[in-house]
Amino acid sequence: MPDVIRVPLLDLKAQYETIRGEVRSAIDRVMDSQRFILGPEVEGLEQEIAEYSKCRYAVGMSSGTDALLVALMALEIKPGDEVITTPYTFFATAGAIARLGAKPVFADIDPETYNLDPGKIEARLTGRTRAIIPVHLFGQMARMADILDIAHRHKLYVIEDAAQAIGSEIGADRAGSIGHLGVLSFYPTKNLGGAGDGGMVTANDPELAERARLLRQHGCSSNNYHHEIVGGNFRLDAIQAAVLRVKLKYLDRWTEARRRNAARYRELLGGGAGVQLPIESPGSRHIYNQFVIRCRNRDALRSHLQKCGIGTEVYYPLPLHLQPCFKGLGYRAGDLPISEAAAHESLALPIYPELTLEMQQAVAEAVLDLKPS
Repeated sequence: MPDVIRVPLLDLKAQYETIRGEVRSAIDRVMDSQRFILGPEVEGLEQEIAEYSKCRYAVGMSSGTDALLVALMALEIKPGDEVITTPYTFFATAGAIARLGAKPVFADIDPETYNLDPGKIEARLTGRTRAIIPVHLFGQMARMADILDIAHRHKLYVIEDAAQAIGSEIGADRAGSIGHLGVLSFYPTKNLGGAGDGGMVTANDPELAERARLLRQHGCSSNNYHHEIVGGNFRLDAIQAAVLRVKLKYLDRWTEARRRNAARYRELLGGGAGVQLPIESPGSRHIYNQFVIRCRNRDALRSHLQKCGIGTEVYYPLPLHLQPCFKGLGYRAGDLPISEAAAHESLALPIYPELTLEMQQAVAEAVLDLKPS
């Protein structure tokens, strides 16, 4: 009897083996310099990320979550302000808003892309609305032209949460380059992932970029103990920057491998087993941080795949408007039905660049083996 092919959701070791020597040399370079916080490695990464993301500035941060917090602080979001965002995303998007005493206001999503639906935003506006945070979920950009039009007409800021979307595009624009500020994450599972936490704020406005730099270092522009504003300790360390600079050179190659794997899944899965495949918006470059399918029998499918040795994940099982910590906002089940349906039906399959044809065939066969109920 042939061995079962086991396919993990993600295999970071497989990627590391291809660049081990370069990464170790980069870490040694930092160790030899003994410059661990900010410094030339971080500055080099900032320049390279700004160029890659087609924006003027990039400011290294300690994590994607801290980057979100600093972006909001840079725009002077304060207690009582309202920020419109999606309920179908990782918690940090809304958590950063709440940490500043502002109110996250949730608008429902597009059923095909899972991104914030621009058509649902204006009904959520009040006199206290200050900003919109669209999330480029799973690696595909939101409908930014429509969102920016709304923001312009109502004099609102836009922060692009591009934590899952570095290198994704709409037309000639890249994620993080067209809002007032953008946010990237270098969490290890991201397409460009570090050896720990890390993040970035992107900007085109020099004043906002400089404010982000101040905020990440306790409001201090240099190590002279003179603090212009109250910030925090949100600095990116040099070892993370050095590792990321090595990996950035390979990012487009890895992204194209993810895109080939997505195309292969479409060939292998078709529309079988009651499964809905992800779509790519016209004129966009989807980078597939996740390959998320929909299935009404999601939990049974996930259990079946687990028995077959296939790794999966649910992003996200409980939308933010129904999280216990946001109970005081007054949302109820049924208020945002498209997000709630996605939370009950979505399932991420392995999509990392190192997947082989044999591994993808094993995933597809397991998916198609479960008959729709």
